[in-house]
This record gives sequence, C-alpha cells and structure tokens, in this order.
Amino acid sequence: MPVNDIVKEAGNAMAKAVEHAGQHISKVRTGRASVTLLDNVKVDYYGTPTPLAQVGNLSVPDARTILIQPWDKGSLSAIEKAILTSDLGLNPTNDGSVIRVPIPPLTEERRKEFVKLCKKFAEEGKVAVRNIRRDHMEELKVAEKKEHFSEDDRKRGEDEIQKLTDRYVKDIDAVMVKKEKEILED
Repeated sequence: MPVNDIVKEAGNAMAKAVEHAGQHISKVRTGRASVTLLDNVKVDYYGTPTPLAQVGNLSVPDARTILIQPWDKGSLSAIEKAILTSDLGLNPTNDGSVIRVPIPPLTEERRKEFVKLCKKFAEEGKVAVRNIRRDHMEELKVAEKKEHFSEDDRKRGEDEIQKLTDRYVKDIDAVMVKKEKEILED
C-alpha cells in the first residue's frame, strides 16, 4: 500500500475517533436544556422501543426547559414514563397535550462529576487516536520492507501521521475545554 494511502487511512480513522469522543462528550448534561439530552431515551410505542425523536417534536423554548409535542397524543404517558425511568434524573410534566421537561440547575458537586466524565471521554478519544497512530506507523514499516519504498518515504509518512495525531488530539482538547466551560458556567 502506498504511503499516501496509509496516511489517508490513518486520517480517516482518527477523524472517526474524534467524532465518537465528541458525541460522548456532547451528551453530558450542562445544566442547560438541549434535545440531545434525550437522544438515548426509548419510548415503548405500541410495544416497540422507539427513539423519542421519532414519536414527537422536541424543542427548547428556554434555557431550562425541553418541550415535547407528541404526534400521537395517546403516547403522552409512555413518553413521560420513558423519561422518568431513564437515568437522567429528570421529572417531566404532562399537561395533556405536551410534555415539559424542566432541567434542574446542577450542584457544584455534580458539575465536577460531569467535568470528570467529559475528561474521561476525551482521554479515551486521545488514546484511540494514539492507537491509530501506532498501528499505521507499524503498517508503514511493514510496507517499507514489502513494497521497497525508501526510508525517506516512510519517514515522510510518519511525519504526516504525527501531524494528524497532533491535530486530532488538539481537536479533542478543544471540544473538552468548550464543554467544561459550558458545565461550569451558570
């Protein structure tokens, strides 16, 4: 496999690792209302576990409330139950046509726990990026021997992979810093 292909493959894999870490980090509560908080909530919709976003319209009318307007009014109690039984610690209110989910302010202790959780997700993302770097550096060494390209080509490939690694680790750090700021401010 040519050096450029190995570098390109490493870049694609690293981008996916960063995206994955970013998704985990974005789902951590900040004390602000966001429809992504409810992404993992499944509603028992006529016997089928269905993502909440598929049974109604989710919106954020203000910084502390999520509003759910179900397409089928008969699913109101199922939606309410799904939110109550989720591990989010939220208490929805059902007014007969919509469900309001107030987002309680976070205590200082909870904020610190959430920052710690985000740091864990960020570190896992960085480890994934570094593992991808290691695997592709090894692949370059093997390809150098098999395909007989020059040591200079291998070193150039290693330099490019290292630059990608640095860039993607920096991206994860930026996402983490932004999220930490969101969590700690109120």
